[in-house]
Amino acid sequence: MIIGLVKEIKEGETRVALTPEGVKKLMQSGHTIIMEKGAGIESGYTDKQFRDHGATILQNPQKIWKMAHMIVKVKEPLPSEFKYFREGLILFTYLHLASAPQLTRALCKSHVTAFGYETVELEDGMLPLLTPMSEVAGRVATQVGTRLLHAGSNPRGKGLLLGGVTGTYKGLVSVVGGGVVGRNAACVAVGLGADVVIFDINEEKLKYLNDYFGGKVKCLLSTSENLEHWIPRSDLVIGAVLVAGDKAPKIITKKMVQSMQPGSVIVDVAIDQGGCSETSKVTTLKQPTYLKYNVIHYCVPNMPALAPKTSTEALTTATFPYILKLASDGVEETIRSNSPLAKGLQVYKGKVVHPVIAKVYKNLA
Repeated sequence: MIIGLVKEIKEGETRVALTPEGVKKLMQSGHTIIMEKGAGIESGYTDKQFRDHGATILQNPQKIWKMAHMIVKVKEPLPSEFKYFREGLILFTYLHLASAPQLTRALCKSHVTAFGYETVELEDGMLPLLTPMSEVAGRVATQVGTRLLHAGSNPRGKGLLLGGVTGTYKGLVSVVGGGVVGRNAACVAVGLGADVVIFDINEEKLKYLNDYFGGKVKCLLSTSENLEHWIPRSDLVIGAVLVAGDKAPKIITKKMVQSMQPGSVIVDVAIDQGGCSETSKVTTLKQPTYLKYNVIHYCVPNMPALAPKTSTEALTTATFPYILKLASDGVEETIRSNSPLAKGLQVYKGKVVHPVIAKVYKNLA
């Protein structure tokens, strides 16, 4: 199969879908890799490295979209790329279609076969291709939030050091969602010495987190009463809610945000699924923040792009077996024989086929 790698054009995106080593392994398995010039530069990989591992480097992305049987990306295609869609093309990337109606319509209209990393699911419910970027995003979220609390940030934070020092008040970090993002965000916050509260709707997960952190964090049920008590007292709120394939529920209300102290920070990692705060709206790495009710909001949907070297390595490790399976067996055999990848299939033969996403677009014309 001819596999195409194009340069990511989302603002601030620095990752590439495969490392040179990943390209080499695909080539050794009999596949052809065509790649846009400079696609790996921001991740620390030169064209020469990819070429030395067997990739053919092309200047024109249009040629790659046209020649490739499968396009492997990091982020969802943007409207300027929709013109490259065609029947028979396989697309494998993060899609997050529940919050992307324009992209969903374009994929259906063109009969692209679209697999989303974020809905590839194992028998135990784990999301193996979402996990590595969730780990990065969770850790980055707390680091970003810590910086935004400083007085030198723009907008100006409340001037708080999360861990405090002797004789001073520690910052309070509320992590809404106890999955991979939330756990990693809490890890960094605990390491900084902050007081940390994690909220989740799953009692078993809360018990696990309590054991995982050795009782160093409060683990509470995500109820409106608990959130109404803790969010206004929080210096940093990390939104880490996930419903696989679906829009994130808006469980942080406007009233809660209005009750937070001026200069406090919300980092909504769930923004790629619409965000879990009523006050969240998508921002970019170029213009990442805005003030709402005197609270700093950071709602960037591609936070792992801040650490492209780590992110590209982690993503390739996770996605490679699935890319190889799809490239070697083709769509029909893969759907039949590989349950995790079958669950990753989102658009097929002009229709939204993932059950959760299909409910979102039941009236899609």
